[in-house]
Amino acid sequence: MKEHQAGRMEMSIVVPLAGAGILFAVILVLAPHYRVYSEELRGKAILIEAESSRRVAVLEAEATRDAALALAAAEIERARGVAEANRIIGDSLKNNEAYLRYLYIDSLKQAPNQIIYVPTEAGLPILEAGRSLQPAQNGR
Repeated sequence: MKEHQAGRMEMSIVVPLAGAGILFAVILVLAPHYRVYSEELRGKAILIEAESSRRVAVLEAEATRDAALALAAAEIERARGVAEANRIIGDSLKNNEAYLRYLYIDSLKQAPNQIIYVPTEAGLPILEAGRSLQPAQNGR
């Protein structure tokens, strides 16, 4: 009976050691294959990420172009509106001397202490002829 128990003891030690040895051999054989497989997966992931980044960049560029086109169209419409407003104002001021004179007088009222040049017989204004004498007289 003792032999039988000793044989069992030996088997209980040998079987796990043999299992560990087989497992170690399998790991040694499969580890290089796993490295190749994992590197292949990593390369595919990098490629997919690069393609995705390229698609995003293309979509952003298209969005920027579309926004620029929309802004240009809005600016054109605004310019058309300004041109039409200028045409209406210009048409309303033609042959309307009284209104233009009123605007001129009104602007003179709103801007105090301004110099107005009045033309002489030759059509040339007298440019502040008396003003240059004033500081010299005040200095005396």
